Amino acid sequence: MSPEQIHLVQASFARLAGNADGVADAFYTRLFEIDPALRHLFRSDLAGQRRRLMQMLATAVGGLDDVAALLPAVTALGARHAGYGVRDAHYASVGRALIDTLRAGLGEAFTPALEGAWTAVYTVLAGAMQAGAIVHPATA
Repeated sequence: MSPEQIHLVQASFARLAGNADGVADAFYTRLFEIDPALRHLFRSDLAGQRRRLMQMLATAVGGLDDVAALLPAVTALGARHAGYGVRDAHYASVGRALIDTLRAGLGEAFTPALEGAWTAVYTVLAGAMQAGAIVHPATA
């Protein structure tokens, strides 16, 4: 990730932060459209999950200026997710749902450069989570 990509991601996330519930709701709606089989990994009430998603995204986006310090927590998150039943194949669905949600939420501001920046960030973070699942596959 370049410094410019980090800036683009942080600025765009700040634009969405005021509508955290709406963004999270749109994300999960899109995720379950893309991969309905993932619904069983979540409790029926997604309110807490939506809140945790946005908190995690805020922490990750805010920590992009020091990725080395951020990655241990992201790796541990991946280990926990493996314990919940998340598998490598699920990361593609989550990435697509994230990009689709950002595109819808940001409209014309979601430029190809911004999509590339978010894709780069997601690739790094998802890779760290997947690495955590490999190291600690049964952690819950």
